[in-house]
Amino acid sequence: MQPPSGARPVEIGGCRIERLLGAGAFATVWLGFDPRLRDWVAIKVLAENWANDLRIRERFSLEARLLRRVDSPRLVRVHTVGELADGRPYIVMEWAAGGSLRDLLEAGDIPADTAWGILRQVAAAVADLHTNGIVHRDLTPGNVLLCPPRPGDTTPATTGEHTPPEPPAVPTADAQAWSGGRIVVADLGLAKAMAAASGLTARAGTPGYMAPEQDDPSSTVDERADVYGMGRLGLRLFGAAGPPPGVAAVLARATAPAPAARYRDADAFARALADTATCRAGPDRRPRRNRRTAVAALVLAAGATAGAVAVDAWRDRPDPVATDASGRISVRLPPGWRAEGAGWAGRPAAGGGLAPAMVISPDPAHWVTDPEVPGAFIGLSDGREAATDAADFLAGHTHPRCRADPVRAVRRADVEWTIVRYAACPTGKPVIVEAAALLAGGATLGYVQVTPPDAASATFVDDLLAGITLRAR
Repeated sequence: MQPPSGARPVEIGGCRIERLLGAGAFATVWLGFDPRLRDWVAIKVLAENWANDLRIRERFSLEARLLRRVDSPRLVRVHTVGELADGRPYIVMEWAAGGSLRDLLEAGDIPADTAWGILRQVAAAVADLHTNGIVHRDLTPGNVLLCPPRPGDTTPATTGEHTPPEPPAVPTADAQAWSGGRIVVADLGLAKAMAAASGLTARAGTPGYMAPEQDDPSSTVDERADVYGMGRLGLRLFGAAGPPPGVAAVLARATAPAPAARYRDADAFARALADTATCRAGPDRRPRRNRRTAVAALVLAAGATAGAVAVDAWRDRPDPVATDASGRISVRLPPGWRAEGAGWAGRPAAGGGLAPAMVISPDPAHWVTDPEVPGAFIGLSDGREAATDAADFLAGHTHPRCRADPVRAVRRADVEWTIVRYAACPTGKPVIVEAAALLAGGATLGYVQVTPPDAASATFVDDLLAGITLRAR
């Protein structure tokens, strides 16, 4: 996993690029102005490190095809697709100027009526997918986007055919300011047609919102997995005080561990929510309490998996330790850092799904694309390919434009690590440290890539490795 340069492109597909909107493990999203539409658009580009992975390219292209096929106002609209000069595909789509539901949740508590309305809009969007035989499989706050109402003509005024209006301001998440806008569901990169989702399925989803059956490669994933995801969204939306009794009962059924105990699809879930309209109540603003602890308690009450609770719970401990969804990777986090991720994309696990992995950083979402954000990737693979030892593996993960220090070895937490430090890198991260170790007699590979903070001590990497616990199969 080698971070790209993160340099801002000037133009993509005839659209002038204004700024970065976000980045994830597989793609980067830019804000651009389309002179043909005379409007601002979001442009999603496949990440550089996945350009040659045919499976990831197909998953990326599938998103555009599914969105065009459904053509619902409740789903983000696709305007066009194309490829960059280096062959990476991109999607030009509608820009949700209000940000995401994740932004709204992080800004503070949401009024009960607004939370109920958002959840109903999400359910309607997912119902459009289910009607067309599509399972989303990754319904998270970051994939629910907010489109504030625009008064008057929706086409912005311009001073010429190719002259954009003033760049839009970075949206400020505010439930009252957004209230009454349109919700759209995005990021169908993990979705599958129902026919393709039957039988053996690849593990995909986000811990805390992923249905239990998505963690079992032999399970069938259908509409009820999305019902589970919507139930988890509901628990987050209603926050510390919890939903009114009628809604609480709906969310408890939606997040039942067994698929058969849930609503059969999004339409049934939406109708159950609508039936709670008469019993909605509560103050407009919730008292500001520890949201993570309250959500964890609600998850336990609704019967969610223990792994999802652990992801929420460790962040509040004085000495936080993050454990990945497989339970095979644990790491003591540096102060102010957090963990994200549910698998090593592009590297399958021996028993199906993805090899265990996580990203830790003060800002995991932007670690790959922002050179100033420190962080680390930690992966565990039971397939070592052609590597005969840790140094052999690291020989395939070099950074030729950087200055390489001599290879060294260090033993931390009963693991013998081979380490190479790259410095004076002309683009991207100024310092990159690669570390690898073989476990269980060489049957399992541990891999860590670290980009230390600017003011990190000389022992930062070794201290980080000392806090990592890896479990071989």
